[in-house]
Amino acid sequence: MSKPLHSSLSQSLGNLTNWKQETYGLAGETTYGKFRVLVYNDNTVRLQVTLEAQFEDFSYAVIASPQGNSITILDQPSELVLKIPGFVLTIGKYPVRFSFYTHHDQLINEDDTFGTSWNGEQVTTYKKLQGGERFIGLGEKTGPLDRKGHGYENYNTDNFAYTPNGDPLYSSMPFYIGIHHNLAYGIFFDNTYKSYFNFGASNDRFSSFAADAGEMNYYFIYDDSVAQIIKHYTELTGRMEMPPLWSLGYQQCRYSYYPDKEVMNLARTFREKDIPADVIVLDIHYMESYKIFTWSKRDFPNPKALLDELKGMGFRVVVICDPGIKVEDGYKAYEEGVRDGVFIKYPDGTNYKGQVWPGWCHFPDFTNPGARKWWRDHIQEYIKVGVSGLWNDMNEIATWGNMLPENMEMDFEGNKSTMRRARNIYGFQMARSSYEAAKSSMKNTRPFNLTRSGYSGIQRYSAVWTGDNVAYDDHMLLGVRLVSSLGLTGVAFAGYDVGGFVGDASTKLFARWISVGAFSPFFRGHSMINSRDSEPWAYGEEVEQISRNYIKFRYQLLPYIYSLFYEAVQTGMPVQRSLAIDYTHDPKIYNGLFHNEYLLGPYFLVAPIDSGKDLARVYLPQGLWYYLYDGHRHSGNSEVIVDCPLHKLPVFVKAGAVVPMQPIKQHTGEVTQTIILHIYTGDSSTFNFYEDDGMSYDYQKEDYCLRRLSHDHQKRSLLISDAEGTYKSSAKRFKLVFHGLDENSHRVIVNGSELNLTRDLNISFVALEKFDPIHDPDPAPQQNVHTVDFEYIREEVLVQY
Repeated sequence: MSKPLHSSLSQSLGNLTNWKQETYGLAGETTYGKFRVLVYNDNTVRLQVTLEAQFEDFSYAVIASPQGNSITILDQPSELVLKIPGFVLTIGKYPVRFSFYTHHDQLINEDDTFGTSWNGEQVTTYKKLQGGERFIGLGEKTGPLDRKGHGYENYNTDNFAYTPNGDPLYSSMPFYIGIHHNLAYGIFFDNTYKSYFNFGASNDRFSSFAADAGEMNYYFIYDDSVAQIIKHYTELTGRMEMPPLWSLGYQQCRYSYYPDKEVMNLARTFREKDIPADVIVLDIHYMESYKIFTWSKRDFPNPKALLDELKGMGFRVVVICDPGIKVEDGYKAYEEGVRDGVFIKYPDGTNYKGQVWPGWCHFPDFTNPGARKWWRDHIQEYIKVGVSGLWNDMNEIATWGNMLPENMEMDFEGNKSTMRRARNIYGFQMARSSYEAAKSSMKNTRPFNLTRSGYSGIQRYSAVWTGDNVAYDDHMLLGVRLVSSLGLTGVAFAGYDVGGFVGDASTKLFARWISVGAFSPFFRGHSMINSRDSEPWAYGEEVEQISRNYIKFRYQLLPYIYSLFYEAVQTGMPVQRSLAIDYTHDPKIYNGLFHNEYLLGPYFLVAPIDSGKDLARVYLPQGLWYYLYDGHRHSGNSEVIVDCPLHKLPVFVKAGAVVPMQPIKQHTGEVTQTIILHIYTGDSSTFNFYEDDGMSYDYQKEDYCLRRLSHDHQKRSLLISDAEGTYKSSAKRFKLVFHGLDENSHRVIVNGSELNLTRDLNISFVALEKFDPIHDPDPAPQQNVHTVDFEYIREEVLVQY
């Protein structure tokens, strides 16, 4: 029999047949399935749509619970209306479709005619494209800032030397933000099967998100700003804990530094060349035949003595951890893993074997609590010899052939499933296991944890880096966009391999890349085996000086950067911020000429530019902006052309800024005795300046020092609040550096006492006073820079200028 002309091979949810109110929302049945709406807070609801008898309540990503209190439900002839303080959800009855409105009846988001539909096992939700709609976020995805017209796949993959448009990559963060008509909303699709996002790619009708199996399970978030949406998203998926301060310094890595004598020579060279650094990272050659939890007897015969000596020089050591456990009799980790049944298995109960660096390996099932305990017991051996951080690699899972069997079975905390559901969560669970293991073993000391693969919520356990990048300009700029996009999805601690992992960076490229990296949350140089040396001194005298300058400037900025991490802990705000957070509805920021620009915190606008250019066109959004190097002021909402020789990355500081800084250090373990506050006049702002011991979890017991810096342009004043918390800062002096004061300014009043200002054209940033000893030996003069210093006190300080 022939089919009707408009019949469909896919099936939508159908019409409403009945519904009931529940404690935190409502549930309904339709002619084809069922749905449930749960309220999580005033701005967030969860929608579940399924064909199964029961709704799925298991998630590794979400740590929040429904808790809506102010819910109103109206049953109208053609629709149900659910009102919460933040917005209104209407549920059409014939057929069931979901639409979201403001309380002023402005449409935020609505289902397309297809609504939620099934095509076999695959489930998809279709959303009508709104006029002028843009899409941002989705985590570690290549392409432009505005993802309109693009499609993406989430299927964590070892994508070696990925192209600027390569997809998928190593991590999946299925959260995006839609923007239109001065509105913004967020959608988090919490389904770990292979998933797909279409933002109007190959069609002009809808955006959509889909998964190969499982239920349609998404969270809808609406508030008045992108920053607030990120805050609500991280309320769902969690926020990071404070990182160890040393992990924010410069980290040097290579595949690989060995033997131990080479590692020591590397450390000595940093100190001899006056280039600050805190971390040396050991790649797989520290192991015996690439077997995790071992040390090479030949190359690292006494790892504890080595790590103790490095620590005495101010260096911490981070070691790589791969999940593959070599199948080898006599290898303790293998034998105990087989005994304890911790490895991933086929349906017939045999342990899966895949080939990777050590040879044929088994792989722990990190969704099994027993496997996580086994992992913790072995990680303790690293901690005992002095390892301070763990680098989780190859955890997509990467194997030779890059084709994981999908029929492998995983525990899922007793809710057994297959690798189809587990692949996108495997790296997340490995990073979780490593973090929990190190945290428990190190007692009250913070570990550093880094992962290549992850899923939404990974920020609770680990920093993320963008994998095996390539040494050319487009990849450098892509890395910047990836980190900004990760920030939009809650991952505040992220970065890329400075200089490029694959290939050989040119001298110009390395110089530019390290200047960009100095303004990145995670700052690490890394390079591949059989490539040229890629340390800061490996590219000649000029690049060595440029590297030294920017690394030193990074260390001067650490009080500011550390405070940004405190904000990430408190609110989920990223450290590196896409301009779409603060300037969401400015169309210029989405222009391909300017979409690499970002803010480091609220104040520093960084404009990455490729290494072959000596002039840069920079877009300055609304506000007043100071050029970092000479203090020249530029009005916002404008494009400016600036010189950008290798030693001058285009960077601007926003008027009103109060930037806490410190004198130059060789490593973060050196004591800070002077807090330097750089005050950029011309506007007002507030900033929370945060300090703690940089090492322990005592800050969670209020052992911290938090001071609110309130700059009032109209009153020409800076108010430094009383110190909150019990931590006693090591600072003995405050030094204030004013930018933009009149040339004839001579005095300030500090808590009623008049103090003299000193005018010094070259006082601003010691590390950037002498950029290039060969081509530009003279420092760039600062305009109207005045300084004053006085005793540090914990009580309130009022400065009038």
